[in-house]
Formats: sequence, C-alpha cells, structure tokens
Amino acid sequence: MNFIQIIGLLAGFCTTLAFVPQVIKTWRSRSARDLSLGMFLIFTSGVILWLVYGLLVGDIPVIAANVVTLLLAGWLLVMKLRWG
Repeated sequence: MNFIQIIGLLAGFCTTLAFVPQVIKTWRSRSARDLSLGMFLIFTSGVILWLVYGLLVGDIPVIAANVVTLLLAGWLLVMKLRWG
C-alpha cells in the first residue's frame, strides 16, 4: 500500500465516520424529522455512483469508504422513511 492509498483510506474513514453520530442519534430518538429526505436521496445516489466508479477503476479506498458510507446513509434513509 502506498502513501496515496493511505491518504485515501484516511479520508474515507473520516468522512464515513462522520455519519456514525447521526445514525446513533436517530436510532436512539426514533426521530428523523430534521433530516432532509431530498438530501439523503441525492446523497445516497451519489454514494452508489462513487462505489460504481471505485469498482470500475479498482480503487480500494474509494470502494471501502463508499461501501460503509452506503450502509450508514442507507440506514439513515430507512429510518427517515420509517420515522419521518
């Protein structure tokens, strides 16, 4: 693994980790009223496209970060649709 990949993995880790507090807060409160459905639909679509891009170019940091981000954002999207 080279320095550029390490930077990519760290960047992906930080941006993905940023979702964890929101997921926890939404899960505990069972309320997603303050989350924008439009933003999460567009964001989740973008994450899917980044994941496809990462798979096409074989970029492990992009793939790894977007798989985890998709899981977290998808979970928030489900909670938004369920709790509002």
